[in-house]
Amino acid sequence: METVRPAGRAPPARSRAEEDLGLVAQLRRRDLKAFESLYRAYQPRLARFLMTILRRPHLVEEVLDDTLMVLWDRPETFSGRSKLSTWLFTIAWRKAMKALRKQDDPVEDYLGEARISAERSPEQSAGDQRARQALLGALANLSPEQRAVVDLTYFHEMGYREIAQIMDCPVDTVKTRMFHARRHLRRALAGELSDWV
Repeated sequence: METVRPAGRAPPARSRAEEDLGLVAQLRRRDLKAFESLYRAYQPRLARFLMTILRRPHLVEEVLDDTLMVLWDRPETFSGRSKLSTWLFTIAWRKAMKALRKQDDPVEDYLGEARISAERSPEQSAGDQRARQALLGALANLSPEQRAVVDLTYFHEMGYREIAQIMDCPVDTVKTRMFHARRHLRRALAGELSDWV
């Protein structure tokens, strides 16, 4: 039986992946508006991911700029064999790891946990704030690799295969990192919060 669309109804919206492919095609023709659209779509996600890994705002800004410049300068290097998000997160991951290796001294961003995310509303309860602080404190004690796996899984809703592709490691390594991260988080978030992980 054929489905008939009622008159006046718009066709289904394109998926993010389809929209990205169209924008990359325009970007290859040096379309600045296409770059701006992709920048607006991915800058917040990449910035959040990089802050989780690097925890140093000046490094986050530098790596984020370098990552998005690859998109502008060399869009032809995106082959389309993966989602654009996977390609961008892979570039960001590699650049973040390179930036961490170049650091002489580990410098903690002590204000990072106190910084209020733009996504949090003032109506949220004090209990939510305590839970957030506890979670951030527990995440801070994970390795960059474990933080990346947790962040990509829970905050960017990526599967282990996609994470393995981004981090250039076997899927089993991603699973092992997640296992150890969850174990640490359960211990660190004793009580009700440990049910989250």
